[in-house]
Amino acid sequence: MSDHHTPTFEGIHNFRDYGGYAADGGRVRRGLLYRSGQHVGASDADLAALAALDIRTVIDLRGITERTNNPCRRHEGWSGEVVAHDGETSSSPPHMDIGPDVTTAEYARGRMMTVYTRMPDNPAMQVMFGRYLHALATRDGASLVHCFAGKDRTGIAATILLHILGVSEEDREREFLLTNKSPTLHILRAQSVPAMEARLGRKMDDASVRALLEVHRDYLARFHATAVARSGSFDGWLEDKVGVDDRLRDTLREKYIA
Repeated sequence: MSDHHTPTFEGIHNFRDYGGYAADGGRVRRGLLYRSGQHVGASDADLAALAALDIRTVIDLRGITERTNNPCRRHEGWSGEVVAHDGETSSSPPHMDIGPDVTTAEYARGRMMTVYTRMPDNPAMQVMFGRYLHALATRDGASLVHCFAGKDRTGIAATILLHILGVSEEDREREFLLTNKSPTLHILRAQSVPAMEARLGRKMDDASVRALLEVHRDYLARFHATAVARSGSFDGWLEDKVGVDDRLRDTLREKYIA
């Protein structure tokens, strides 16, 4: 789904339109729903490409420290709204939340599983998922949702919307895993690996880096299973923790299914 009018970026990782999937009664609209990693390294050419997409709302799922340390660039004249959390949304970017014992790819995957176990219970993320959905329901024009890497918090946000729109579990998983096919992994590596290696005090092997910078089917399954365990069903979790009611569902379906 990611090859529809998607520009090639020089300094933005994992950018794509996450519309186009079959949904209840039609397809998810194209040209309105974009996702990516942070824009701190965006080039002038990247900003020009973004300007052409007429993105009027940015939902930034990063916490305040991440945003302060990695301020996103915007194109000149951008007058949209940025929706962001006043505090922290995680102790650090999920893939950066590592300690000196990250010695193997297996351990790194375990750390990411822990991230996806905690995320459904994180009050800040519950609030931000709700603000993301309400922004999509109430704002005109295209939107962009992003975090640091555009894969974990952003991946779950996209999955939540696609679920509400009636996209199949298979297609929601396909969208989540498209991250691993992004041609811009080198951008995320440059933004994150040096800091991770500084914390660890040594070089990381490629398998461990990939376990932290990519996504896996079991990450998404863990999030879903944890949410279901809390509220009895995924829709129950959306209602209880994110504030998704019938009115919001109906509005989102009307706006984003063609």
